[in-house]
Amino acid sequence: MPEFQLLMNKVLGLLFMILVFSIAYAYLKPHQMHRKRPLSTFILKASYLIYLLVLLGIVFMASFYREGLSDVFHDIKFFGFLIVLFAPTIGIFARKMSYFMKKRESYNYFFTVVNILSIAALIVMYIF
Repeated sequence: MPEFQLLMNKVLGLLFMILVFSIAYAYLKPHQMHRKRPLSTFILKASYLIYLLVLLGIVFMASFYREGLSDVFHDIKFFGFLIVLFAPTIGIFARKMSYFMKKRESYNYFFTVVNILSIAALIVMYIF
């Protein structure tokens, strides 16, 4: 019976990952090109979706193939994980604010770099 529960938890975890990624894809609409800034906007959206895939994958693997998130991301790694968890998401939501409208292209490139660094940080924190 415990094997069935573990299997169901993994299936539900995968369904949750698919749901979260689908919602993010529907919100970002990376297939629709921006008229004024097509390259920077596409790179930002693509890097965020790749970041989200890596994040969801690491959370899934830490939950089911290691002892859990609290054992993988402990002590100072936990605070780094929180920063990596929220910084790209805040960046993707804040791009619609009127304050960044005039600086949108540099904003897009900046948060593309933040997304790439977040991916690297997640992988390093998970492995080590």
